[in-house]
Amino acid sequence: MIRVTALIAALMLLPLVAAAKDAIILKTAVLKIDNGPVLPLSRLDLPAENDGFAGAAVGLADNDTTGRFLGQTFEATEVTAKPEDAIKAAEVAVADGAGVIVALAPEATLLALADHFADQNIIILNATARDDALRNASCRANVLHVAPSRAMLADGLAQYMVWKKWTEWMLIHGSHPADQLKADAYRRAAKKFGLKIVEERNFEDTGGARRTDSGHVLVQRQIPKFTNRADDHDVVVAADETGVFGDYLAYRTTDPRPVVGDAGLVARTWHPSFEGWGATQIQRRFEKAKQRRMTDNDYQAWLAMRVIGEAVSRTKSADPSVLKDFILSNDFEVAGFKGQALSFRPWNNQLRQGILLADGKLVVTVSPQEEFLHQKTRLDTLGFDEPETECAF
Repeated sequence: MIRVTALIAALMLLPLVAAAKDAIILKTAVLKIDNGPVLPLSRLDLPAENDGFAGAAVGLADNDTTGRFLGQTFEATEVTAKPEDAIKAAEVAVADGAGVIVALAPEATLLALADHFADQNIIILNATARDDALRNASCRANVLHVAPSRAMLADGLAQYMVWKKWTEWMLIHGSHPADQLKADAYRRAAKKFGLKIVEERNFEDTGGARRTDSGHVLVQRQIPKFTNRADDHDVVVAADETGVFGDYLAYRTTDPRPVVGDAGLVARTWHPSFEGWGATQIQRRFEKAKQRRMTDNDYQAWLAMRVIGEAVSRTKSADPSVLKDFILSNDFEVAGFKGQALSFRPWNNQLRQGILLADGKLVVTVSPQEEFLHQKTRLDTLGFDEPETECAF
């Protein structure tokens, strides 16, 4: 009886021995660029110190849940660096075995990383940079974009404006470069979907205190004066990616109009109230693990980790070149709690995904709107479709 029991135990251990022998280990570096403190208009919007990192950690845990049954191990290192130290920090992580870099970084740093590692077998996943140029003339073959582009966000908003028949826009944009780029995205979206920008105004950032005891008094006088005598319009579109003025517009404009764009009804990747398509489970899992709500950056970093996890489980490989080829193939898809499987556009390495339109507390709708059709997938009505791309790898 003892010999039989020992034989059975030995047989039961065989799969574990095989799994250990063929074990796959994938190391990832989650690189976050520290651009210094940014003071939002509302203290409710102060970012958590682990913004983005927390999402990646939950994604890593999700990968491990599946990986432990397949002999796959996922490891991740959190790295914070100043822009000027980004390449050095990434080199250290790569020397330690990282084959994937999840970058929470602005455009300039992302391009520097892509060019530095261009000849190495490294995948860079862009988890935050929204610049349209990164998906067009400045595209890089070794960068996969999980974060949506400005064009995708603007198109998602514009489709809903068409559905609402809010066809005439007053566009107010900030004076910073990011605001100007966002304004370009709104102009493109308006033209693409047959909307009309009847007037544009520039809100100049003159500096000074952004939150003071008397701030609301000054703003209450400033905004009506700034928006006075505007041409007839259905909606005010705020291009304020820098966060200087947008939240001041609602309830203060001369004409009683809804505010959309970077304030009011905002196009986002994620929202903590979202519960559609099983999203409640990731919301609760994240909140239990991190004791706070999930942000856009958290979701994008989580999704970046899940993209890698899905590719490893399907290819049974930790080779970045194998993973990248599969991720960009027609066979790849990943669940993102957005109603359908997500996949990448091979012409510019952009992840297709739905765009949430949310006010302060609720998701109002999800684009693409069902009336907008496409020969392949309605997700490709958001952002740059293949005939529009300027990307040439």
